[in-house]
Amino acid sequence: MWRTIGVSQRVSKMGNAMRGVIAFIPSERCQRFLVGDLKEMPLDRTLDLSSRQLRRLPVTACVFDELVKLYLSDNNLSSLPAELQGLKKLQLLALDFNCFEELPAAVCRLPQLSILYLGNNRLYHLPRELGDLKELNTLWLETNCFTVFPKVVCELSNLKTLHLGYNQIRSLPKELGQLEELRSIWLAGNELAEFPPVLLEMHFLAVIDVDRNKIYQFPGLSHMQGLKLVIYDHNPCINAPVVGEGVRRVGRWADCSDDEQEEDASKAASETTAEVTEVRPEEEHNS
Repeated sequence: MWRTIGVSQRVSKMGNAMRGVIAFIPSERCQRFLVGDLKEMPLDRTLDLSSRQLRRLPVTACVFDELVKLYLSDNNLSSLPAELQGLKKLQLLALDFNCFEELPAAVCRLPQLSILYLGNNRLYHLPRELGDLKELNTLWLETNCFTVFPKVVCELSNLKTLHLGYNQIRSLPKELGQLEELRSIWLAGNELAEFPPVLLEMHFLAVIDVDRNKIYQFPGLSHMQGLKLVIYDHNPCINAPVVGEGVRRVGRWADCSDDEQEEDASKAASETTAEVTEVRPEEEHNS
């Protein structure tokens, strides 16, 4: 039995190695080895080419003009053929875990696209043409290279869910408030030093995630009538956001009453002041 298992593992490793070598060779025969024969439209109008070590998308995948979902996750793609824009009925496109440094122009010409996965790539900006995707309601941009919030996102009037976690964003633009359909925003693992003021004006938000940022103090959120969940853990904060009844908090003091939180916050503030006072004489002496 152990010999059988060992043989299976070796065969599996050989298969992966073979796929890796073949992915470098742009011949049609090798592409068929990686993706199979793409001759007929899948019955569920869904094509899954994830984890095939593809370095380019076969043009034959773009002939199915009735395709609704296309999964290309976990490959080695850095570009897409212009023929992709022929998939006029495509509603979901998964491009996460690839090597994109720029969003291919063809993606911005898919009029029915409503869900777009772009997480875990190398993106640092988005083209203005992305604003043409008026049906887009879910956008995943987590774990990329954004240092500035991509303002074109503010033109996606139908957007309901935005994932921008684990980038290097320091602030949000006031234009974000234009997205009246937005219900959840995920901003964990960024460089926010304060709670974004624009979010205070977006009363319709149901979920706010600012976990793992650098926020020192939280404003009250009790006026946000649509709020259901706020995640603020792993911030160097001295208080928790005050929220309305029934709103769930995830973070320090989440289960404390407002009085207990205020007492702890006052203590933390006093300790911080004491630490600063102790440091000042030495700083003045050194200067």
